[in-house]
Amino acid sequence: MSKLSPQDHAGFVRWMREASPYLRAHRGQTFVVYLGGDLVAGPTFQHVVQDLSLLTGIGVKLVVVHGARPQVEDRLAAAGIATRMAGDLRVTDSAALGEVKQAVAAVRFTIEAQFAHATGQRQPGGGAIRILGGNFVVARPAGVIGGIDLQFTGELRRIDIAGLRAQLEHADLVLLSPLGYSPTGELFSLNALELATAVAGELAAGKLVLFTPTPEIRDRSGRALRQLTPPEIRATEIAEGGPPAPVLAAALRACKLGVGRVHLVSSVDDGSLLLELFTRDGVGTMFSDAPFDQLRRATIDDVGGILDLIEPLEASGVLVKRSREKLEIEIDHFTVMVRDGLTVACGAVYPYPSDGMSELACIAVHPDYRSAGFGALLIAALERRAAEAGVNSVFVLTTQATHWFQEHGYVKQGLESLPMGRQALYNYQRNSLVLSKTLAR
Repeated sequence: MSKLSPQDHAGFVRWMREASPYLRAHRGQTFVVYLGGDLVAGPTFQHVVQDLSLLTGIGVKLVVVHGARPQVEDRLAAAGIATRMAGDLRVTDSAALGEVKQAVAAVRFTIEAQFAHATGQRQPGGGAIRILGGNFVVARPAGVIGGIDLQFTGELRRIDIAGLRAQLEHADLVLLSPLGYSPTGELFSLNALELATAVAGELAAGKLVLFTPTPEIRDRSGRALRQLTPPEIRATEIAEGGPPAPVLAAALRACKLGVGRVHLVSSVDDGSLLLELFTRDGVGTMFSDAPFDQLRRATIDDVGGILDLIEPLEASGVLVKRSREKLEIEIDHFTVMVRDGLTVACGAVYPYPSDGMSELACIAVHPDYRSAGFGALLIAALERRAAEAGVNSVFVLTTQATHWFQEHGYVKQGLESLPMGRQALYNYQRNSLVLSKTLAR
Protein backbone atom coordinates (compact mmCIF):
# COMPACT_ATOMS: atom_id res chain seq x y z
CA MET A 1 0.00 0.00 0.00
CA SER A 2 1.43 3.39 -0.98
CA LYS A 3 1.79 6.01 1.70
CA LEU A 4 0.25 9.43 1.15
CA SER A 5 2.38 12.52 1.61
CA PRO A 6 1.12 15.08 4.17
CA GLN A 7 -0.13 17.25 1.28
CA ASP A 8 -1.92 14.33 -0.38
CA HIS A 9 -3.31 13.26 2.99
CA ALA A 10 -4.81 16.72 3.59
CA GLY A 11 -6.23 16.83 0.08
CA PHE A 12 -7.78 13.39 0.42
CA VAL A 13 -9.41 14.28 3.75
CA ARG A 14 -10.74 17.53 2.29
CA TRP A 15 -12.14 15.73 -0.76
CA MET A 16 -13.82 13.03 1.31
CA ARG A 17 -15.49 15.62 3.50
CA GLU A 18 -16.78 17.46 0.46
CA ALA A 19 -17.86 14.21 -1.20
CA SER A 20 -19.70 12.74 1.78
CA PRO A 21 -23.01 14.61 1.19
CA TYR A 22 -23.01 13.37 -2.41
CA LEU A 23 -22.41 9.79 -1.34
CA ARG A 24 -25.66 9.98 0.62
CA ALA A 25 -27.54 11.95 -2.01
CA HIS A 26 -26.63 9.63 -4.91
CA ARG A 27 -27.47 6.38 -3.11
CA GLY A 28 -30.64 4.85 -4.56
CA GLN A 29 -30.76 7.33 -7.47
CA THR A 30 -31.06 6.26 -11.11
CA PHE A 31 -28.38 7.60 -13.45
CA VAL A 32 -28.30 7.13 -17.21
CA VAL A 33 -24.81 7.27 -18.73
CA TYR A 34 -23.95 7.69 -22.41
CA LEU A 35 -20.65 6.18 -23.59
CA GLY A 36 -19.72 7.00 -27.17
CA GLY A 37 -17.85 4.47 -29.26
CA ASP A 38 -14.83 6.81 -29.28
CA LEU A 39 -14.65 6.62 -25.50
CA VAL A 40 -14.83 2.82 -25.51
CA ALA A 41 -11.88 2.76 -27.91
CA GLY A 42 -9.97 5.47 -26.04
CA PRO A 43 -7.27 5.41 -23.34
CA THR A 44 -9.52 6.55 -20.46
CA PHE A 45 -12.15 3.83 -20.92
CA GLN A 46 -10.73 1.52 -18.25
CA HIS A 47 -10.78 4.30 -15.67
CA VAL A 48 -14.29 5.39 -16.64
CA VAL A 49 -15.53 1.84 -16.01
CA GLN A 50 -13.79 1.82 -12.62
CA ASP A 51 -15.55 5.07 -11.75
CA LEU A 52 -18.92 3.72 -12.89
CA SER A 53 -18.28 0.63 -10.77
CA LEU A 54 -17.73 2.93 -7.81
CA LEU A 55 -21.18 4.42 -8.42
CA THR A 56 -22.79 0.98 -8.34
CA GLY A 57 -20.88 0.29 -5.14
CA ILE A 58 -22.54 3.21 -3.35
CA GLY A 59 -26.00 2.13 -4.49
CA VAL A 60 -26.55 4.11 -7.70
CA LYS A 61 -28.83 2.36 -10.22
CA LEU A 62 -27.09 2.63 -13.56
CA VAL A 63 -28.37 2.42 -17.11
CA VAL A 64 -25.45 2.59 -19.53
CA VAL A 65 -26.18 3.33 -23.19
CA HIS A 66 -23.25 2.83 -25.53
CA GLY A 67 -22.57 3.99 -29.05
CA ALA A 68 -20.48 2.35 -31.75
CA ARG A 69 -20.14 4.87 -34.58
CA PRO A 70 -16.34 4.68 -35.12
CA GLN A 71 -16.43 0.88 -34.82
CA VAL A 72 -19.24 0.69 -37.41
CA GLU A 73 -17.34 2.99 -39.75
CA ASP A 74 -14.21 0.85 -39.41
CA ARG A 75 -16.10 -2.36 -40.22
CA LEU A 76 -17.89 -0.81 -43.19
CA ALA A 77 -14.56 0.44 -44.56
CA ALA A 78 -12.90 -2.94 -44.03
CA ALA A 79 -15.80 -4.69 -45.80
CA GLY A 80 -15.68 -2.21 -48.68
CA ILE A 81 -19.30 -1.16 -48.11
CA ALA A 82 -20.07 2.39 -49.13
CA THR A 83 -23.14 3.97 -47.54
CA ARG A 84 -25.17 7.05 -48.36
CA MET A 85 -26.14 9.80 -45.93
CA ALA A 86 -29.48 11.54 -45.60
CA GLY A 87 -28.55 14.58 -43.54
CA ASP A 88 -26.91 13.24 -40.38
CA LEU A 89 -28.39 9.75 -40.84
CA ARG A 90 -26.65 6.86 -42.52
CA VAL A 91 -28.62 4.68 -44.90
CA THR A 92 -28.40 1.18 -43.45
CA ASP A 93 -29.06 -1.48 -46.03
CA SER A 94 -29.01 -5.21 -45.26
CA ALA A 95 -25.26 -5.52 -45.91
CA ALA A 96 -24.47 -2.53 -43.71
CA LEU A 97 -26.80 -3.83 -41.00
CA GLY A 98 -24.73 -7.00 -40.76
CA GLU A 99 -21.62 -4.93 -40.04
CA VAL A 100 -23.54 -2.74 -37.58
CA LYS A 101 -24.59 -5.81 -35.61
CA GLN A 102 -21.05 -7.11 -35.52
CA ALA A 103 -19.63 -3.75 -34.41
CA VAL A 104 -22.27 -3.21 -31.73
CA ALA A 105 -21.77 -6.72 -30.38
CA ALA A 106 -18.01 -6.23 -30.21
CA VAL A 107 -18.39 -2.95 -28.31
CA ARG A 108 -20.87 -4.50 -25.92
CA PHE A 109 -18.55 -7.44 -25.21
CA THR A 110 -15.68 -5.00 -24.62
CA ILE A 111 -17.75 -3.07 -22.08
CA GLU A 112 -18.87 -6.20 -20.26
CA ALA A 113 -15.30 -7.53 -20.16
CA GLN A 114 -14.01 -4.26 -18.71
CA PHE A 115 -16.67 -4.29 -16.01
CA ALA A 116 -15.67 -7.86 -15.17
CA HIS A 117 -12.10 -6.61 -14.75
CA ALA A 118 -13.33 -3.71 -12.60
CA THR A 119 -14.93 -6.21 -10.22
CA GLY A 120 -11.50 -6.66 -8.69
CA GLN A 121 -11.56 -3.01 -7.66
CA ARG A 122 -14.65 -3.51 -5.52
CA GLN A 123 -14.68 -4.43 -1.85
CA PRO A 124 -13.54 -8.06 -1.38
CA GLY A 125 -16.52 -10.35 -1.07
CA GLY A 126 -18.83 -7.88 -2.82
CA GLY A 127 -19.41 -10.18 -5.78
CA ALA A 128 -19.22 -9.56 -9.50
CA ILE A 129 -20.86 -6.56 -11.10
CA ARG A 130 -24.17 -7.81 -12.48
CA ILE A 131 -24.96 -6.53 -15.98
CA LEU A 132 -28.31 -7.17 -17.60
CA GLY A 133 -29.69 -6.38 -21.02
CA GLY A 134 -32.70 -7.29 -23.11
CA ASN A 135 -35.16 -6.22 -25.74
CA PHE A 136 -36.33 -3.13 -23.88
CA VAL A 137 -36.21 -0.87 -26.94
CA VAL A 138 -38.89 -1.06 -29.63
CA ALA A 139 -38.01 0.69 -32.90
CA ARG A 140 -39.53 1.45 -36.26
CA PRO A 141 -37.98 2.42 -39.59
CA ALA A 142 -36.97 6.06 -39.93
CA GLY A 143 -38.60 5.90 -43.35
CA VAL A 144 -37.90 8.05 -46.38
CA ILE A 145 -36.13 11.38 -45.85
CA GLY A 146 -35.50 13.71 -48.76
CA GLY A 147 -36.48 10.96 -51.16
CA ILE A 148 -33.97 8.50 -49.64
CA ASP A 149 -35.17 5.30 -47.99
CA LEU A 150 -33.11 4.82 -44.82
CA GLN A 151 -34.03 1.11 -44.76
CA PHE A 152 -32.72 -0.37 -41.48
CA THR A 153 -31.88 2.98 -39.90
CA GLY A 154 -34.56 3.31 -37.27
CA GLU A 155 -36.03 5.64 -34.71
CA LEU A 156 -37.28 5.00 -31.23
CA ARG A 157 -40.88 3.85 -30.91
CA ARG A 158 -41.21 2.72 -27.31
CA ILE A 159 -39.13 1.81 -24.26
CA ASP A 160 -40.16 -0.93 -21.85
CA ILE A 161 -39.66 1.26 -18.78
CA ALA A 162 -41.44 -1.15 -16.42
CA GLY A 163 -39.08 -3.89 -17.56
CA LEU A 164 -36.05 -1.63 -17.14
CA ARG A 165 -37.06 -0.66 -13.61
CA ALA A 166 -37.61 -4.30 -12.69
CA GLN A 167 -34.14 -5.20 -13.93
CA LEU A 168 -32.55 -2.32 -12.00
CA GLU A 169 -33.84 -3.89 -8.81
CA HIS A 170 -31.82 -7.05 -9.51
CA ALA A 171 -28.70 -5.79 -11.28
CA ASP A 172 -25.88 -3.32 -10.74
CA LEU A 173 -26.52 -1.87 -14.18
CA VAL A 174 -28.51 -2.34 -17.35
CA LEU A 175 -26.52 -2.08 -20.58
CA LEU A 176 -28.39 -0.88 -23.66
CA SER A 177 -26.99 -1.09 -27.20
CA PRO A 178 -28.05 1.24 -30.06
CA LEU A 179 -30.31 -1.35 -31.64
CA GLY A 180 -34.09 -1.62 -31.52
CA TYR A 181 -36.47 -4.42 -32.33
CA SER A 182 -39.78 -4.15 -34.16
CA PRO A 183 -42.91 -6.24 -33.46
CA THR A 184 -42.38 -7.78 -36.92
CA GLY A 185 -38.99 -9.17 -35.83
CA GLU A 186 -36.80 -6.69 -37.69
CA LEU A 187 -33.73 -5.02 -36.20
CA PHE A 188 -32.94 -1.33 -36.63
CA SER A 189 -29.84 0.77 -36.03
CA LEU A 190 -30.50 3.65 -33.59
CA ASN A 191 -28.78 6.84 -32.53
CA ALA A 192 -27.24 6.04 -29.12
CA LEU A 193 -27.28 9.65 -27.88
CA GLU A 194 -30.98 10.01 -28.66
CA LEU A 195 -31.66 6.66 -27.01
CA ALA A 196 -29.85 7.66 -23.81
CA THR A 197 -31.78 10.92 -23.65
CA ALA A 198 -35.14 9.21 -24.14
CA VAL A 199 -34.38 6.52 -21.55
CA ALA A 200 -33.33 9.14 -18.99
CA GLY A 201 -36.52 11.10 -19.59
CA GLU A 202 -38.87 8.13 -19.31
CA LEU A 203 -37.10 6.81 -16.22
CA ALA A 204 -37.27 10.31 -14.68
CA ALA A 205 -33.59 9.77 -13.95
CA GLY A 206 -31.86 11.87 -11.34
CA LYS A 207 -28.96 12.41 -13.71
CA LEU A 208 -28.02 11.95 -17.35
CA VAL A 209 -24.24 11.83 -17.86
CA LEU A 210 -23.02 12.56 -21.38
CA PHE A 211 -19.34 11.85 -22.02
CA THR A 212 -17.89 14.12 -24.68
CA PRO A 213 -14.34 15.19 -25.58
CA THR A 214 -15.23 18.88 -25.03
CA PRO A 215 -17.65 19.25 -22.11
CA GLU A 216 -16.90 22.84 -21.18
CA ILE A 217 -19.07 25.65 -22.49
CA ARG A 218 -17.65 29.17 -22.67
CA ASP A 219 -19.29 32.46 -23.58
CA ARG A 220 -17.83 34.90 -26.10
CA SER A 221 -15.67 36.52 -23.40
CA GLY A 222 -14.04 33.16 -22.64
CA ARG A 223 -15.75 32.69 -19.26
CA ALA A 224 -16.44 29.04 -18.39
CA LEU A 225 -20.14 28.32 -17.78
CA ARG A 226 -20.34 25.48 -15.29
CA GLN A 227 -24.05 25.52 -14.49
CA LEU A 228 -26.79 26.50 -16.89
CA THR A 229 -30.55 26.41 -17.24
CA PRO A 230 -32.08 26.02 -20.72
CA PRO A 231 -33.17 29.70 -20.85
CA GLU A 232 -29.64 30.77 -19.92
CA ILE A 233 -28.02 28.69 -22.64
CA ARG A 234 -30.45 30.03 -25.23
CA ALA A 235 -29.74 33.62 -24.14
CA THR A 236 -25.94 33.22 -24.12
CA GLU A 237 -23.57 33.73 -27.03
CA ILE A 238 -21.55 30.52 -26.98
CA ALA A 239 -17.93 30.48 -28.06
CA GLU A 240 -16.79 27.95 -30.63
CA GLY A 241 -14.98 24.80 -29.60
CA GLY A 242 -17.48 23.56 -27.02
CA PRO A 243 -19.61 20.42 -26.97
CA PRO A 244 -20.85 19.11 -30.33
CA ALA A 245 -24.28 20.40 -31.30
CA PRO A 246 -25.98 16.97 -30.90
CA VAL A 247 -24.66 16.68 -27.32
CA LEU A 248 -25.87 20.16 -26.45
CA ALA A 249 -29.27 19.45 -28.02
CA ALA A 250 -29.52 16.19 -26.06
CA ALA A 251 -28.78 18.00 -22.78
CA LEU A 252 -31.48 20.60 -23.41
CA ARG A 253 -34.01 17.95 -24.48
CA ALA A 254 -33.31 15.91 -21.35
CA CYS A 255 -34.09 18.92 -19.16
CA LYS A 256 -37.36 19.37 -21.05
CA LEU A 257 -38.16 15.68 -20.45
CA GLY A 258 -37.80 16.14 -16.70
CA VAL A 259 -34.32 14.74 -16.01
CA GLY A 260 -33.08 16.20 -12.73
CA ARG A 261 -29.62 17.21 -13.90
CA VAL A 262 -27.60 16.66 -17.05
CA HIS A 263 -23.80 16.54 -16.75
CA LEU A 264 -21.43 16.97 -19.68
CA VAL A 265 -18.24 15.15 -18.64
CA SER A 266 -14.87 14.88 -20.37
CA SER A 267 -14.21 11.57 -22.11
CA VAL A 268 -10.46 12.31 -22.32
CA ASP A 269 -9.56 13.57 -18.83
CA ASP A 270 -9.11 10.83 -16.24
CA GLY A 271 -11.35 11.16 -13.17
CA SER A 272 -13.72 13.74 -14.68
CA LEU A 273 -16.81 11.75 -13.68
CA LEU A 274 -15.86 11.63 -10.00
CA LEU A 275 -14.86 15.29 -9.92
CA GLU A 276 -18.13 16.26 -11.58
CA LEU A 277 -20.38 14.20 -9.33
CA PHE A 278 -18.59 14.46 -6.00
CA THR A 279 -17.39 18.07 -5.84
CA ARG A 280 -19.59 21.09 -5.46
CA ASP A 281 -18.39 23.00 -8.52
CA GLY A 282 -17.58 20.07 -10.81
CA VAL A 283 -15.30 20.10 -13.85
CA GLY A 284 -17.76 19.85 -16.73
CA THR A 285 -21.02 21.61 -17.51
CA MET A 286 -24.29 20.92 -15.72
CA PHE A 287 -27.78 21.63 -17.03
CA SER A 288 -30.87 21.82 -14.88
CA ASP A 289 -34.30 23.36 -15.15
CA ALA A 290 -33.87 24.61 -11.57
CA PRO A 291 -31.17 27.25 -10.96
CA PHE A 292 -28.05 25.78 -9.39
CA ASP A 293 -27.56 28.77 -7.08
CA GLN A 294 -30.50 29.92 -4.99
CA LEU A 295 -30.57 33.49 -3.71
CA ARG A 296 -33.56 33.71 -1.38
CA ARG A 297 -34.89 34.76 1.99
CA ALA A 298 -33.65 32.55 4.80
CA THR A 299 -35.83 30.15 6.76
CA ILE A 300 -35.33 28.46 10.10
CA ASP A 301 -33.79 25.50 8.24
CA ASP A 302 -30.92 27.78 7.15
CA VAL A 303 -29.73 28.56 10.68
CA GLY A 304 -27.16 25.74 10.73
CA GLY A 305 -25.69 26.73 7.37
CA ILE A 306 -25.45 30.39 8.38
CA LEU A 307 -23.69 29.46 11.61
CA ASP A 308 -21.18 27.32 9.72
CA LEU A 309 -20.48 30.31 7.48
CA ILE A 310 -20.17 33.07 10.08
CA GLU A 311 -18.53 31.27 13.02
CA PRO A 312 -14.97 31.50 11.59
CA LEU A 313 -15.50 35.22 10.99
CA GLU A 314 -16.85 35.67 14.51
CA ALA A 315 -13.82 33.85 15.94
CA SER A 316 -11.46 36.22 14.08
CA GLY A 317 -13.40 39.31 15.19
CA VAL A 318 -14.63 40.27 11.71
CA LEU A 319 -18.27 39.75 12.74
CA VAL A 320 -20.05 40.26 16.04
CA LYS A 321 -20.90 36.91 17.63
CA ARG A 322 -24.49 35.74 17.32
CA SER A 323 -25.92 32.87 19.32
CA ARG A 324 -28.08 30.25 17.65
CA GLU A 325 -31.04 31.52 19.67
CA LYS A 326 -30.54 35.10 18.47
CA LEU A 327 -30.12 33.91 14.89
CA GLU A 328 -33.32 31.86 15.07
CA ILE A 329 -35.22 34.89 16.37
CA GLU A 330 -33.83 37.17 13.65
CA ILE A 331 -33.86 34.69 10.76
CA ASP A 332 -36.57 36.63 8.90
CA HIS A 333 -34.06 39.45 8.42
CA PHE A 334 -31.59 37.20 6.56
CA THR A 335 -31.02 36.45 2.90
CA VAL A 336 -28.90 33.46 1.84
CA MET A 337 -27.26 32.17 -1.29
CA VAL A 338 -27.19 28.37 -1.42
CA ARG A 339 -25.18 26.29 -3.87
CA ASP A 340 -26.06 22.59 -3.98
CA GLY A 341 -27.02 22.52 -0.31
CA LEU A 342 -24.10 24.66 0.94
CA THR A 343 -24.74 28.17 2.27
CA VAL A 344 -22.12 30.20 0.41
CA ALA A 345 -23.24 33.72 1.37
CA CYS A 346 -25.55 35.42 3.84
CA GLY A 347 -26.56 38.86 5.01
CA ALA A 348 -29.29 40.59 6.97
CA VAL A 349 -31.40 43.75 6.68
CA TYR A 350 -32.50 45.54 9.86
CA PRO A 351 -34.95 48.38 9.15
CA TYR A 352 -35.21 51.71 10.94
CA PRO A 353 -38.40 52.88 9.19
CA SER A 354 -38.90 56.10 11.15
CA ASP A 355 -35.46 57.23 9.96
CA GLY A 356 -35.94 55.99 6.38
CA MET A 357 -32.86 53.78 6.72
CA SER A 358 -31.90 50.11 7.00
CA GLU A 359 -28.75 48.48 8.29
CA LEU A 360 -27.06 45.74 6.29
CA ALA A 361 -25.30 43.38 8.66
CA CYS A 362 -23.72 39.94 9.08
CA ILE A 363 -22.55 39.92 5.46
CA ALA A 364 -20.39 36.85 4.84
CA VAL A 365 -19.21 34.92 1.79
CA HIS A 366 -17.63 31.45 1.88
CA PRO A 367 -13.85 31.67 1.28
CA ASP A 368 -14.05 29.41 -1.78
CA TYR A 369 -16.51 31.77 -3.49
CA ARG A 370 -15.20 35.25 -2.73
CA SER A 371 -13.85 35.62 -6.25
CA ALA A 372 -17.05 34.37 -7.89
CA GLY A 373 -19.01 37.61 -7.56
CA PHE A 374 -21.37 36.25 -4.90
CA GLY A 375 -20.70 39.18 -2.58
CA ALA A 376 -21.88 41.65 -5.20
CA LEU A 377 -25.00 39.58 -5.90
CA LEU A 378 -25.77 39.35 -2.19
CA ILE A 379 -25.39 43.03 -1.41
CA ALA A 380 -27.53 43.93 -4.44
CA ALA A 381 -30.24 41.59 -3.14
CA LEU A 382 -30.05 43.11 0.35
CA GLU A 383 -30.32 46.60 -1.09
CA ARG A 384 -33.38 45.58 -3.12
CA ARG A 385 -34.95 44.11 -0.01
CA ALA A 386 -34.32 47.35 1.86
CA ALA A 387 -35.78 49.42 -0.98
CA GLU A 388 -38.89 47.23 -1.05
CA ALA A 389 -39.40 48.11 2.60
CA GLY A 390 -39.60 51.77 1.59
CA VAL A 391 -36.35 53.19 3.00
CA ASN A 392 -34.20 55.74 1.19
CA SER A 393 -30.73 54.62 2.25
CA VAL A 394 -28.76 51.78 3.82
CA PHE A 395 -25.75 51.77 6.10
CA VAL A 396 -23.15 49.27 7.28
CA LEU A 397 -20.70 49.08 10.16
CA THR A 398 -17.43 47.36 9.36
CA THR A 399 -13.94 46.99 10.76
CA GLN A 400 -12.18 45.32 7.79
CA ALA A 401 -14.24 45.61 4.61
CA THR A 402 -14.26 49.38 4.13
CA HIS A 403 -12.74 49.36 0.65
CA TRP A 404 -15.05 46.59 -0.55
CA PHE A 405 -18.12 48.58 0.45
CA GLN A 406 -16.69 51.74 -1.10
CA GLU A 407 -16.26 49.83 -4.36
CA HIS A 408 -20.01 49.19 -4.21
CA GLY A 409 -20.95 52.83 -3.82
CA TYR A 410 -20.82 53.27 -0.03
CA VAL A 411 -19.45 56.48 1.49
CA LYS A 412 -17.85 56.98 4.91
CA GLN A 413 -20.04 58.79 7.43
CA GLY A 414 -19.82 59.92 11.02
CA LEU A 415 -21.45 58.16 13.91
CA GLU A 416 -24.04 60.93 14.08
CA SER A 417 -25.45 59.80 10.70
CA LEU A 418 -26.84 56.62 12.29
CA PRO A 419 -30.40 56.40 13.57
CA MET A 420 -30.56 57.28 17.26
CA GLY A 421 -31.60 53.75 18.14
CA ARG A 422 -28.51 52.35 16.39
CA GLN A 423 -26.20 54.95 17.93
CA ALA A 424 -27.28 53.73 21.36
CA LEU A 425 -26.11 50.21 20.46
CA TYR A 426 -22.76 51.25 18.96
CA ASN A 427 -19.82 49.25 20.32
CA TYR A 428 -16.98 51.69 20.93
CA GLN A 429 -14.54 48.87 21.64
CA ARG A 430 -14.94 47.54 18.09
CA ASN A 431 -14.67 51.10 16.73
CA SER A 432 -16.42 50.13 13.49
CA LEU A 433 -16.46 52.54 10.58
CA VAL A 434 -19.84 53.73 9.30
CA LEU A 435 -20.62 53.76 5.58
CA SER A 436 -23.90 54.52 3.86
CA LYS A 437 -25.45 54.51 0.41
CA THR A 438 -28.49 56.25 -1.04
CA LEU A 439 -30.75 53.79 -2.81
CA ALA A 440 -31.74 54.41 -6.42
CA ARG A 441 -35.41 54.84 -7.07
